[in-house]
Amino acid sequence: MEENKTKAKIIAVAGKGGVGKTSLCSAIVRELVEAFPGKRILAIDADPAVGLSTALGVHVEHTIDDIRNEVIETSERGEYRQAIEVLNEARFRIFDTMVECDGFAFLAIGRPEAAGCYCSVNSYLKEVISMLANDFDYVVIDGEAGIEQISRRMEQVSHLVLVTDQSAKGVNVCREIKEAADDLITYERIGMIVNRVVDPSMNDLVKLDGVDVLAYIPTDPLHAANDIHGKSVFELPEDSNIMVGVHQALHNLGIF
Repeated sequence: MEENKTKAKIIAVAGKGGVGKTSLCSAIVRELVEAFPGKRILAIDADPAVGLSTALGVHVEHTIDDIRNEVIETSERGEYRQAIEVLNEARFRIFDTMVECDGFAFLAIGRPEAAGCYCSVNSYLKEVISMLANDFDYVVIDGEAGIEQISRRMEQVSHLVLVTDQSAKGVNVCREIKEAADDLITYERIGMIVNRVVDPSMNDLVKLDGVDVLAYIPTDPLHAANDIHGKSVFELPEDSNIMVGVHQALHNLGIF
C-alpha cells in the first residue's frame, strides 16, 4: 500500500451490520479524546443509519448530503449558477455542518435522497472532505456494512479496523470488505476486532488470513444498559468491557 499522504491518522471502522461497530467507533473517539486532549479529533458518521451521533451524545441538524442534494435539486431546476455557487462554498458549508463537541468535532454524511448518478458532485464533496481531514490530527469514520461508502468519501485511510462477532458470517463479511478495500482505497494498517464474545474457547476459530486480531471483547452488560437508557459512551465506566477492549485494540494498532 502507498504511504498515506494526509497528516491525519484516519481510522475507518467497517463490518457486518449488528456486530457493534458503531459502539466500538464511539469508544475509539472517547479513547482518543481522553488520551490526546490537545489534538483535533473528527468523528465522521458515514453510515446512513446515523447511529454514531446517538452513541456520542451529539445532536445533528444538517448532513453532507443536505449540501449534495441542494446542488442536485438546483441543477435539476435549471438553476446552474446557484448550484455552482453552492459547490464553490462547499468547504465553508461543511464547516457549518460540523458539530463542535467537548474534545472532538462531529460530521454526518447522511442518507442520499436523490436517485441516479451524480459522480461530479460526489467527487467534489469527496475532495472537500479529504481536504478537511488535513485540519485534524485524528479522523474516525463509522462506515456502513461495506467499504463502498468510505471509498466514495475518502481515497485513503491510515488504519482500517474490521469488526466481527464470533459468527462465520461476520468473518466472511470482513473478508469481503478487505478484498474490496484492497481495490478501492489505500490503507497502511489493518486489524480485526472480535466483538460480543460469548465463548472465549472459540476465539481461535475466529480468524482472517493476513489480518491480526486486535482485541477479543466480551459481551458488555454495562454497555447494553447504557444504550437502553440512551446514554452516550462517555458515561460508561472506564473498566467496562468495551472500553478496555478498545484501548487494547488501539494499542495493538499502533495508535497508542
